[in-house]
Amino acid sequence: MVISGFIFADNIGYPRVMKLVPIPLQSLLRKHEINKHITPHSFRHTHTFLLIEARAGLKEIQERLGHSDINSTMNIYTQMTNNIEKKTFCKFTELTKSLL
Repeated sequence: MVISGFIFADNIGYPRVMKLVPIPLQSLLRKHEINKHITPHSFRHTHTFLLIEARAGLKEIQERLGHSDINSTMNIYTQMTNNIEKKTFCKFTELTKSLL
């Protein structure tokens, strides 16, 4: 019987032991000459960032991440939304400067 639904699973679908996940990930990064510090947890942040960019609701993000308290979600990811707003402002400023 194959179990499904896990991102990092062994050959028959059971979840991998988390300390074993970084090993093939780091090997894959080296193989493709990617010199960035990426961990399995980085995918969680990337996923959340994409949800924020897509304007998903904070309550939905909290539930998806499994945070028991919405304040945890807000405390962790508020800085991310502030950075998005700042980058957008900077891009707009650069665009308007080039038009003058």
